[in-house]
Formats: sequence, C-alpha cells, structure tokens
Amino acid sequence: MINHQNMKDMTTLVLIFSIFTLPSFLTSTEAVFLLSVCPNTTTFTPNSTFQSNLNRLLFNLSSNANRSSTGFYNVTVQTTNNAVYGLFLCRGDVVGTDVCKICVANATALARQRCPVEKQVVIWYDDCMLRYSNESFFSNVTDSPSFYMRNTVNATDPIRFNEVVAASVNQAASEAVGDADKFGTNRANVNGLISVYSLAQCTQDLSATDCNRCLQGTIGELPSYCYGRIGGRFVYPSCNVRYEVYPFYAQNATSAPEPAPGPPPSPPKGKNKTPTSTILAIAVPISASVLLFVVGYCCITRRAKYKYNEAAADEPSGENDITTVESLQFDFATIQAATSNFSDDHKLGEGGFGQVYKGILSNGQEVAVKRLSRDSGQGTEEFKNEMVLVAKLQHRNLVRLLGFCLEGEEKILVYEYVPNKSLDYFLFDPEKQGQLDWSRRFKIISGIARGIMYLHEDSRLRIIHRDLKASNILLDGEMHSKISDFGMARIFGVDQTQADTNRIVGTFGYMSPEYAMHGHFSVKSDLYSFGVLVLEIVSGKKNNYFFQTDPAEDLMSHAWKLWRDGTPLELLDPCLRDSYSRTEVIKCIHIGLLCLQENPADRPTTQSIILMLNSDSVTMPLPQQPAFFLRSRAVGNMSEAALDSSQSINKSSPSVYEGSITQVYPR
Repeated sequence: MINHQNMKDMTTLVLIFSIFTLPSFLTSTEAVFLLSVCPNTTTFTPNSTFQSNLNRLLFNLSSNANRSSTGFYNVTVQTTNNAVYGLFLCRGDVVGTDVCKICVANATALARQRCPVEKQVVIWYDDCMLRYSNESFFSNVTDSPSFYMRNTVNATDPIRFNEVVAASVNQAASEAVGDADKFGTNRANVNGLISVYSLAQCTQDLSATDCNRCLQGTIGELPSYCYGRIGGRFVYPSCNVRYEVYPFYAQNATSAPEPAPGPPPSPPKGKNKTPTSTILAIAVPISASVLLFVVGYCCITRRAKYKYNEAAADEPSGENDITTVESLQFDFATIQAATSNFSDDHKLGEGGFGQVYKGILSNGQEVAVKRLSRDSGQGTEEFKNEMVLVAKLQHRNLVRLLGFCLEGEEKILVYEYVPNKSLDYFLFDPEKQGQLDWSRRFKIISGIARGIMYLHEDSRLRIIHRDLKASNILLDGEMHSKISDFGMARIFGVDQTQADTNRIVGTFGYMSPEYAMHGHFSVKSDLYSFGVLVLEIVSGKKNNYFFQTDPAEDLMSHAWKLWRDGTPLELLDPCLRDSYSRTEVIKCIHIGLLCLQENPADRPTTQSIILMLNSDSVTMPLPQQPAFFLRSRAVGNMSEAALDSSQSINKSSPSVYEGSITQVYPR
C-alpha cells in the first residue's frame, strides 16, 4: 500500500527538481567532484621522463576538451619505456558546452594535486571522467576501481519502482550500445506523477559488444546497492549507469517528452491585469525557491524508513524456514557420489562444526561439501539458519550456497568450490605466505570490507556474522576474498543496532570485548573482528602469536605500541619488506586500530572503511588505545568457543552505532 503523504512529499520534490534541474545543466559550469583513485603501488620519480610525458598528456587532454565533438578523447604520449595512456569522457548531454571543458580542466588539475607521483589514476566528476596509466587500457573493459552512489530516500512502492528502474536502465543501455557515441537515456513512468530518468554511457573506444558487457555488469550491481532508493548509480572506469526521479541530464529527442502543461486560465473580462507572463516570471521563481528550501529541509531532517517484508529475528524458528530454499535441495545419494562417499582423497579440511570435501557433480561442476558432524553442537536450528541466510545472500565477496541436504541425521551444505582454500592456509604458513604479496593482501582486505558492507547494509537482511576470522575467509582462483561459514550469524531488523545473547559463540581473539564479556553484539562487533583480521594480514602473524613468548601481549597491543612509538611499519610481514606500498600499509594498520577501539561507537562504519581504503584524501581520526581484555595464556590459546555464559547479561537499551549514510561508496 502506498503512503499517500510520502507520495505527496516525493511528488513535490520531483516537481521542484524538474523546475530547476534542467536550466542548471545549461548554465552551471561548476564541476562537482565525486571520487579519485590512485593506488600508490606504481609511482614515478618527480622530474623524470615519465612526468614530462604525463604533463604533455594532461595538457593534450585539457586542450582537446573543447574541441571534441563527441565528448571523448584518448591519446598516448610515448618515449622509450615511458609511455603514458590517457583519456577523458564527458557525459553525453554536456558535449559541446563549457561544462565539459571546465570539468576536464578541473580533473587534470586535481590529478596533479591528489596523485602527484602515481602512474595509474582515475578521477570522476559528475560531468566527466579522467583516466591515465602507464599501461594501455584502450578498447578493454575495466570494472575496477568502481563505486556506487545512492539517494538516502526510499521509494514508497519499491516493488513497482524497482521494476520500472530495471526496465528503464536496460533501455538506456540498449540505446548506448547502439549509439555511435555510446550514450543513451530513457524516461519511464512509475505512476501518473513520478517518472524515472535513466542514463547509460560507455567510453567510446569500446566495441558495441564490450559496451554491452560492461553496462550489464554495472546494471547487475544496482539491485544489491541501489534498488529501493529513489536515485542511484554504479560506475566502472569503462562505463556507468544512473537513474533518478528528476531529469538530471539535458533531455534529448530519445527521451519521452514531459506532458505539455495546460493553457493558463483567462482573466475575467473587463479588468486590466498585469500580463500573465510577468506574473509568472516573478511568482514562480519565488514560490519554487521557498518550496525547494522547505522540502529540502524536510528531506534532510526526516529520513523515511522502509520496512522490509523479510522476517527478522535473533533465532530462526518454525518448520516454514526451510521452504524458502526447497528448490536447492540435494539428495544424500548425489552428495555421496560427488565425494566418492566422503573419501579422504576429497577432503579439503575442517570447517566450523564439520569437515569439508571437494565434490564433482554429474554435470562436471566442482563444489565444496560441508558435512556437519553429529556431535558438532550445531543442531537443526543452526543448520537451517546458515542455509536460509546464505541462500539469500548473493555477493562476489561471499561464498555462494548452491544447495543443501537434510536427510535423517545428515546435515550437509553444498557451496561453490573455491580453489585456493582459506586465508589462514597461506597467511600463517612460512612456506606459503610469500604467495600473498602486498597487492594481493590489500585486495583481500578490501574484498572482506565489501563483503561485510553487503551483510550489514546492502543485503535484504542485516546480517551479523559473529565469527569473522582468517579460516572463514576463502580465496578463489584469483585470490579474491570470500566470507564463509554463516552458522553463527544472526539476522537483525532493519532498524535494529544491537542484540544480547546468553550463549557466547565464536573464536576468542577475534571477539569484541562487549560481546565476549557481556554478550552484546552488533555491526561494530563484526568490525572489531575485521580489525584483528587486518592486523593479521599485514603482519602475517596470528592474533595469539605473542602469547608464545610474552603472555602479557597480543598482536593488537603490539601493533598499538608500534603505532604509538611512530614505527608502524615494523608490524609488516618481513617477507613483504622488499615490495609494498608504504601508504597502503600504514592506512591498513590505522584502520585496523580504529576497529579495535574499546567503545563500539568509536569504531568506524563499514562505509567509511571502504572510503578510507579507496581514497588517499580522506581525513582519518586518530585511534584510541585498543581494548585489551585477553591477558592470560590460557584464554589466548583457546580457539573455537561455544560457551554458555554464566554471568548475568546487562539488558541495557540499544545504542545507535550507525553513522549517517555517505554519498559516495567505492567498491
């Protein structure tokens, strides 16, 4: 059922946007900055030949911004072993205007300021993108780095709204693929009052096939990150899609025209009246400005709450839970055949509460089979919890559930096969940890953060994992990280921020103090575990490593002492000392310590973590001393914990730990 007051408010907002937005595109020359990404892994020496070539390239791009008839230009400046490749892309509706020229000029100036010695740079403004690299990327689809933006306002009828958005962005993409300039727009009607305006664009060096592949990739990301919001975009270096409920681009002939307004009423006869055009010229801007201010203020101070139809509870219950994934059910005979009756030759290792085997289905598909041990302590409820949760979660940084088996006393989960086992298999083995160079470790950290972001913010349910650790991070063939093992996870309500439990489950050393000591868990307790993981990945040491020589110190306290003494790089794994990014290493240690602060409210949000990982221009708060609560060797050496807490649990009122939504979200 549509809330008519919300519909009225949103309609007013849309009408105001419609009045003011289109003229602003034609007259405004202010460049709106979105994001810059320039990894510090590949740098050049100041005053070198490469810098000279880069200066020539940036000048070439800036000077051609006003000459390009298509809003796109690419160029190569090359001397022996010092080639630099670059391009700019202006949004299709600002081509041929000063907006494109000024935007590219701002981007080239900002590149020198924010990325002074980096060889690989992407800078996004609202109206243009600038990109350059020491490696040729022309005519290739590039999907990283990427980011998304979304409006903080929820659609009042999300099912209908999402359907219209999906159709509209796909139509815009189709137009872009068939357009010589790789640019397309579309307008689609949601109801009599609200329309969706969509835009799709590729860099013009892509073929039609590659443009379509790129756009389908960005469109495929929209449901996870933006659907249900009245505006959103997903951006790759090679293409982007965007939708809004107002005309954010200058409409062309391909967009359906707005209904023509009816004729104004005639004034009464026999009366001298000021000409209607004069009245309108005075009244409309004043009235609209007042309305814009009032509605804008209301939108800022009163965020609408969208209530999900999904069931939200701390513990799953009832026989109907299983029916949501019945179509994924395997029979036990199929699993036996796939694993050669669970032979040792197929065994991959020990997972939480059971053993994991590699299986090959009759169609040749490789799978990972988790067979829960009968005395594992995980009953039917925990099994169903993991099954229902993972079946509903689809993200590139989460292990995908393919099916399950529940026959007699057998409880089995069938996952996608991830060939490189778990993070701890490489990270803590002196002979294998060298395979994880710094760039891979940084990619793993970023992937874990994106997976947590999906669990906490972007999935249909808010999921608290409660057992994030190195052995629960799997690595695919390209060493991309995937969060696994949701047997201890809990569902939160959309407005819920904290819960309490009398049963402490998880792994000591990764548990936040408020959870281990009082049973309080929240998104911030997961982030504490993430902080431990980050320090382990940087150092190559387990969190209880120092207990072997000093019972009074753990990895967290050791990292803090090095940070406090101004020597954080001493934490770095010695096998990385010859090749690493100093900026990225220090940034990761900084983030790890921020996540380990004792007060959950002081820990950053996942959104801010991702922004900090992907930008060198974000101001990061100074960390406070971490929470040191595991002091004894006995506690430090404990591993899997599923202990019934005998202490009384403090049932205090939930605290709101969530920060405000950031507008730009790098992925």
